[in-house]
Amino acid sequence: MVGARLGSPEGSGQCDPWDEKFHGFLLQTRQIGMDVNRRKSAVAALSVVSNSVLVVGKLAVGLLIGSVSVLSEAIHSGVDLVAALIALFAVRTSHKPADREHPFGHGKIENISGTIEALLIFLAAGWIIYEAARRLRNPQPLEAVGWGVAVMLVASLMNIIVSHQLFKVGRETDSVALEADAWHLRTDVYTSAGVMVSLGVMLIGGKLFPHANLHWLDPAAAIAVAILIIGAAWKLTIGAARDLMDVSLPAEESQWLREYVCRPRSSVRGCHNLRTRKSGPMRFVEFHLIVDGDLSVEDSHALTDVMTREIRERFPDSSVTIHVEPCDGRCRPECKDGCLLTEEQRLSRRTQ
Repeated sequence: MVGARLGSPEGSGQCDPWDEKFHGFLLQTRQIGMDVNRRKSAVAALSVVSNSVLVVGKLAVGLLIGSVSVLSEAIHSGVDLVAALIALFAVRTSHKPADREHPFGHGKIENISGTIEALLIFLAAGWIIYEAARRLRNPQPLEAVGWGVAVMLVASLMNIIVSHQLFKVGRETDSVALEADAWHLRTDVYTSAGVMVSLGVMLIGGKLFPHANLHWLDPAAAIAVAILIIGAAWKLTIGAARDLMDVSLPAEESQWLREYVCRPRSSVRGCHNLRTRKSGPMRFVEFHLIVDGDLSVEDSHALTDVMTREIRERFPDSSVTIHVEPCDGRCRPECKDGCLLTEEQRLSRRTQ
C-alpha cells in the first residue's frame, strides 16, 4: 500500500489538518476496539459463571435421582463450561495487536477455539450414547423425578438468557468464539427441555398408570440429546474451520467490495486481483488499483487513504492493502474485467 502520510511538511512548522483527522480516526478506532473487547470478555465470563452453576446443579440432581439423562446433561454443561473457558481465552487474545511472531494479528485463535469446542462436543455425545445405550438395555426406576424436572427447567431458562446475550454480542462483533459458545448453550436449551419433558412424562405417567413401564424414556431422552449435540457440533466444525483455510469472505461482502473497488472515480482507470480472507473478527482485503500514469504519489496516497477509510467504515475490523499501478492502456488479461476505459481510450493511451 502507498505509505501513510504522517507528520507535517518539512519546514512548515504546522501540522497538516488531514493528518490530525487521520490520527483522530485511528484513536477512535482503537477506542472502539477496546470497548468491543470488553463487551466480548464480559459476556464470555457470564457464560463461564452460568455453566459452572449448571454443572454443579445437574450433577447433584442426577446422582440424587439416578437419572442418566440428567447426568448426560451435566456432562453436556461440563463441555459447555470448557467451551466457555476457551471462548473467554480466545476473545481476550484475539484482539491483541500484531507482533513480530504474529504479523497478521491473533484473530484466528477464535476459529481454532471454535473447532476445539466442536470436537469436545463430539466426544461428549459419544460418551452419552454409550452410557444411555447401556441403561436402555436395563432401565432402572428413578426416585424424586420432580427434582430432575425442576433443574432442567432452571437450566433451560438460564441458557435462553445467556445464549441470547452471546448471540447478540457475537453477531455485533463478528466473534466466531462467542457464536460457537452461544450455539453450545442454545443446544443445551433444547436438550434440557427434551429431558424435562421425558422426566415429566415419567412423573405424570407413573401416577396415572402405576404399572406402566416408562423407565426407558430416561435413556431414550439421553440418546436424543446426544443426536442433537452431534448435529450442532457438525455445524460448529464447518463454520469455525472454514476460515482456517483462508476462504474468501461471504458472497454478499465480496460483492460489495467488488462494486466499491471498481466504482468509477476521477483518475482511476480500473482494478484487479481483489483478494479477501478472514481471521477471527478481522477481514483482510487486497487489490490492485489502476490510476492515471501522471497521478502524483501524494495524490495516489490520498486516494488510497480515502478508499481504506470507507472500506473500514463498512467493515470496522479490517486490514486493507492497495497496490497502485499506472495505466498505459495495455490491459493485461487479469485486469480486463475491471477496466473502466473504452477501447478507444485504451488505444489513445497506447499512442501517447
